[in-house]
Amino acid sequence: MAKENNTNNTPKKPKFSSWWIYGVIIALILGFQFFGSSTFSSTEKTTTSELQEFLRNGDIKEILIITNTRQAKVFLTDEALTKDVHKNVANKPLIPASGLVPQYVLDYGDLQNFEDEIKNIKKDNNLETIVDFDTESNVLGDLLLSLLPFVVIIGIWIYLMRRMSGGAGGGAGGQIFNIGKSKAKLFDEKTDTRTSFKDVAGLEGAKEEIQEIVEFLKNPDKYTSLGGKIPKGALLVGPPGTGKTLLAKAVAGEAKVPFFSLSGSDFVEMFVGVGASRVRDLFKQAKDKSPAIIFIDEIDAIGRARGKNNFTGSNDERENTLNQLLTEMDGFGTNTNVIVLAATNRADVLDKALMRAGRFDRQIYVDLPDIRERKEIFEVHLRPIKTAETLDLDFLAKQTPGFSGADIANVCNEAALIAARKEKKAVNKQDFLDAVDRIVGGLEKKNKIITQGEKETIAFHEAGHATVSWMLEHAAPLVKVTIVPRGQSLGAAWYLPEERLIVRPDQMLDEMCATMGGRAAEKVIFNKISTGALSDLEKVTKQARAMVTIYGLNDKLGNITYYDSSGQNEYGFTKPYSEETAQKIDLEISKMIEEQYQRAIALLEKNKDKLTELANRLLEKEVIFKDDLEKIFGKRPFEKEEKILKDKKVAVEADPSAETEESK
Repeated sequence: MAKENNTNNTPKKPKFSSWWIYGVIIALILGFQFFGSSTFSSTEKTTTSELQEFLRNGDIKEILIITNTRQAKVFLTDEALTKDVHKNVANKPLIPASGLVPQYVLDYGDLQNFEDEIKNIKKDNNLETIVDFDTESNVLGDLLLSLLPFVVIIGIWIYLMRRMSGGAGGGAGGQIFNIGKSKAKLFDEKTDTRTSFKDVAGLEGAKEEIQEIVEFLKNPDKYTSLGGKIPKGALLVGPPGTGKTLLAKAVAGEAKVPFFSLSGSDFVEMFVGVGASRVRDLFKQAKDKSPAIIFIDEIDAIGRARGKNNFTGSNDERENTLNQLLTEMDGFGTNTNVIVLAATNRADVLDKALMRAGRFDRQIYVDLPDIRERKEIFEVHLRPIKTAETLDLDFLAKQTPGFSGADIANVCNEAALIAARKEKKAVNKQDFLDAVDRIVGGLEKKNKIITQGEKETIAFHEAGHATVSWMLEHAAPLVKVTIVPRGQSLGAAWYLPEERLIVRPDQMLDEMCATMGGRAAEKVIFNKISTGALSDLEKVTKQARAMVTIYGLNDKLGNITYYDSSGQNEYGFTKPYSEETAQKIDLEISKMIEEQYQRAIALLEKNKDKLTELANRLLEKEVIFKDDLEKIFGKRPFEKEEKILKDKKVAVEADPSAETEESK
């Protein structure tokens, strides 16, 4: 069981609260308003008419007019203080430091009119009342006013810093900020984590190794009793969407130990030393709760190889973070009860020190699913989907070659959206096919303005692809052809490529020839070519270059490759071959492409009438399928040969003497 630790589960209420800052600011503003006033709240207020009456009765000894505040202070005579009308203000105390406290105060309007009225009353009644003028300043109020902007700026700065650091800091020493604290999210046996290994379809090899790591933590004696050590780390490597993070979620759901999850970018901060501080804090929390698992997603954010592209020679904050991670994973103070899982799709850029045994003892490759694994993934994602019929999962798996688990999940969701858009009560097979087309090719654009001449060119172009691929043995079998614009393409031919682990030169050449079938058809029919073959040319150029420079499949250059699996060069500032070799490479690439182009032209010249018939049917229907090609071309030539060989094999198995007779 994990040890209880209040610091990691429920943070204590911080001793310092930002509300104190806001309270001080409000108090200063109120103080300024209070002390900035020219009178005290205990002074009796009067009106202009009452003042005139007091003046006529001879009750006023002095009137002090404050010009900057539009107020007047009224001081009564000793005789007036004995009168009943002034009994409320008769007992005002003296303040030696500032003189008498006024018995009355009033707010006047226009200064000139107020002054003239007092002069007229004095003259008419022959009074000796003193009228004086003054300006009033408040030292405390002015001081508060001058300090207020600084207090406000400091308060705003503290607020922003606390927001940027993720909240108020606390703990030992009364820290204000927790910017150096780890941002890892903790999952434990009490946390509701519903993902399990049952939710991870396919990935049998990766799942087996991950399950073994969980078993290490659940039952360590089983392995350590024989002298074995628990692996310190496992690195999940593979293309995007293959299920690396999903495997980590399954570990969080299955393991009965604390599970810390965060991203590589969570260590990155604008302040120097913060990344290393967060690494230290993360491993400290994990050690306090050991045995535990730390999962770092997208570790390439901090794990890139050190010393690259550092032209300035300055100290790199990311390198400091990586150095601290290396030390924590396998250093003098390493705790063996903490296992680190990490995921990346950029293993080629990671630092070699991070990849070595002792830090990441295992590298688990999570590859794209094969046809059997795709079927299992469809089973998982079809559980919440309401289908109209029992779907053929083998068929769906065949229709999605090269799809990752995330792509298959998107297909299922898109199929449900398409069915809902069509007001259907359930999702059927056609909805899934439409979803695959939508994801691969883009949205249909039937309202796109295309001239009749352009439409004919597109039809013959796509028919050329279909015809050449039908005639070649190793070209991918056709599924359907369409001239309905999708995404950025004006037409498309859909194939079902064979899933090969190794590819031979004749297979690659057949694929290149089929790809050049579109431009070849334009040349055969119209004796002109267009820009519509851009993507085809890009594809065959890449294939030809790979055959020559990577796979060593060219006779002229021989068994040599210029591919660097470490990713150190990749044709950066210097090429790994001479200029003379570069000319040979360019010549062989061009020669290879032109040979396949001429080969496609020859095939289409031979089957020009069938090509025209197929294009006309495509113009009529806009979408044609494999059945339409069989009606025009018949069975594929090599399929007949395969059937004959298969029949012979069955006959030999039934009667071994048949093979002897055949050999004779």
